[in-house]
Amino acid sequence: MKKNRPRIGITMRIELETDRFYLARHYSEAVAAAGGDPVHLSLIPDSEYIGSIMNVLDGILLPGSDSDVDPLRYGREPRPNLGSVHPVKDETDLLVLEEIERRAIPLFAICFGMQVLNVHRGGTLIQDIPSDLPLAIKHQQGAPRDRPSHAVRLLPESMVAALRNAEQALVNSHHHQAVETIGRDLLATAWAADGLVEALEDTRPDRFALAVQWHPELGWKQDGFSQALFERFIAEARAFAAKDREAYAAAK
Repeated sequence: MKKNRPRIGITMRIELETDRFYLARHYSEAVAAAGGDPVHLSLIPDSEYIGSIMNVLDGILLPGSDSDVDPLRYGREPRPNLGSVHPVKDETDLLVLEEIERRAIPLFAICFGMQVLNVHRGGTLIQDIPSDLPLAIKHQQGAPRDRPSHAVRLLPESMVAALRNAEQALVNSHHHQAVETIGRDLLATAWAADGLVEALEDTRPDRFALAVQWHPELGWKQDGFSQALFERFIAEARAFAAKDREAYAAAK
């Protein structure tokens, strides 16, 4: 019997010049290859829309973005090297995170997704690594984007260490912002050589939230660690879907 394929919502991005929603293909391809069905979520920051669409989803992937989280959302003024801010992206992702918290839906957050998750939980961000931390390693590697460019140290007995089956990994790197103070119910589980946080996990045993600063969707075809991250997320979404169906059947 074919396994049930959980439905995974992925919030899109916006191209301001053309007013178009878009999403890099790799996120959906990685989800589908791991056994999930990707569902693209429009950036419509309306709580009724978000609540309605979340009713049919079993997991959420918050992807990277070419925008920065508005620092006013974590109580800071904008610094000179802050990138572009897309309010519709921030607002939609934050509404999705509110629904995730209310429903306990599994979450996988990547790059910008990890940063907005941290802000949603009350954490803060470093607005620009090169200017704020001039001794940091290079975190914007450029092309080819799937090339592993630096090492990360993994917390022993963490989820990422178990999936890697090691306490170190090589990852790609495409970000100029980073986690500063960590938000509530989150634990740092990976760090770059300069000390910047590279992964977060939810500390609550009844929740699944995994966030990474690198881009496993770029390397999933060749990289076993990237595949393991997506497969664990899809397994959690499948378990959530089964539990949700059981609760529905019991209520009938």
